[in-house]
Order: sequence, then C-alpha cells, then structure tokens
Amino acid sequence: MKKGVNIWSFPQGTTIAESIRIAKDAGFEGIELSLNETGELSLEATEQEVRDIKSQLEQADLEICGLATGLYWSYSMTSESAANRTKAMDITRKQLELAASFGVDTILVIPGAVGVDFIPDSEVVDYERAYDRALECISTLSSDAKAAGVSIGIENVWNKFLLSPLELRTFIDTVNSDYVGSYFDVGNVVANGYPEQWVRILGNRIKKVHFKDYRRQAGGLHGFVDLLAGDVNYPAVVEALRAIDYNNYVIAEMIPGYTHHGEQIIYNTSRAMDAILGRGNN
Repeated sequence: MKKGVNIWSFPQGTTIAESIRIAKDAGFEGIELSLNETGELSLEATEQEVRDIKSQLEQADLEICGLATGLYWSYSMTSESAANRTKAMDITRKQLELAASFGVDTILVIPGAVGVDFIPDSEVVDYERAYDRALECISTLSSDAKAAGVSIGIENVWNKFLLSPLELRTFIDTVNSDYVGSYFDVGNVVANGYPEQWVRILGNRIKKVHFKDYRRQAGGLHGFVDLLAGDVNYPAVVEALRAIDYNNYVIAEMIPGYTHHGEQIIYNTSRAMDAILGRGNN
C-alpha cells in the first residue's frame, strides 16, 4: 500500500504548490487534491492549470493519488431540488474529466444525504426517496465513469445514509458497474461500527481508502484525533486490507488540523502511517 495525504489536512490557505512541497518533505508518495467551486483547481479549471499542477507534481516526484471535493455538501444528488441534483451530477462529471487528465484512477463522491447534523438548516430528505435518487444518479454517472476510465468511489460519511457495510455493498452491486465502488473512510465508521468488518464485507469493491482516527468517548466531531490516538484497531484494519489484496493508496485525511504549527500534523501523520503500515522509521 502507498501512503498519501489529502490536501484538506494542510493549514487553511496553503497553496497546491506548497502542499506538494510539504507532502514530499514529510515522506508521502502521493497527495489527494480537491475540486473547489472557486480558486485553485475549481469548476472552471483550465487545461493549462492542470498541466501546471502536473508539472509541479513531476518535479517533486509525487503522485496525485485521488480527487475529492467538498461541493457535495452544497449540491446533493438526493436533494428535493432537481436543479441541485443536476448540479451535483455536473460536479461528478467535472471530477471525472479532471481525474482523467491527471491520471487518477478514482474520484471521491458523496451520493447525497438524508440529513447532515453538522450543517445548520441542512435539508432532510425521506430515506427511501434519497436512496432512489442516489441510485438513479450514480447509475447514470457510471457510464460517464466508464468513458473516462475513472472509477466513482462512494464515501461513507456522516450523512445518515448507507449506514452499514451491507447496505453500501447492496447499493454498489445494484449499480453493477466495474467503475463504481467504495471510497472507504476508516475513521467515519468508528462511532457506530468496526472498520475492519466494513473492509471484509466490502472486499474488492473498495477502490480507495481514507485513514482517520476517532475516539468514541469524545463523541461528535470532537472525536476525530491524530492517527493512533483513537479507537481504530489499525492492526486489524491493515490485516483486513491485506486479506482482500488491497494495494492502492491509503490516504490520510486529518480534520481538524492543529491550531498552531499547522504543518506539523503532516509530519506526525506520515510517521504514524509508517508505523501502521509496518515501515519502521523509514
């Protein structure tokens, strides 16, 4: 397994170029970038911007190991608004286009939500209606993914939706595409389950993996802590990943960051991942 880091782990305002430099210096092999509404790598990103970022990565001898986006919290495939659902699908298509240009094999997609507690006044959608809408959208987008040669990875998040590995497995199997699978986030399931069980049940449907840690006793968003400081049984998780022959990237997504000396979380995370992956101090 290769070691990557998500760009959201860096202090707010850190540019892509600086994030690449820090990630390489910290010992990562890849960086996961994010599609934004405005600014760097936005919905209006040009071919020249993509070429410039690829050049920066090549100069640093660093890979782009994934393409995420936070835009699905604003534009949802399960929304009551048809315009909102269409916008969400357009975002996925832009991700697929950019990922193909970068040579990324999988994009991170949130397939909507029933409700989101940490977003004030978040829309609440009937579960059955959300399921049907998400299934229709992802099934439609699977042909776009196949055409781009890039997989859609459905991330398990705190969206009150696809709440168990059995349900997510069924959803993926119903879409029935080699280009739709799981973007499995280890830390996101700890509040209500065991990530090593999710790995076993999802099996080769897992396209990409996020590493986080979570302390159940803290609860809520405050439960997210540094790797190895929470309740994730990382030896069991790694054993489960190896049992399904997963050999793609494991990508640290460290949220929230540090209040002071924000870059330090990148270095601490790299060392923790070395320990988790059995790399010693190298």
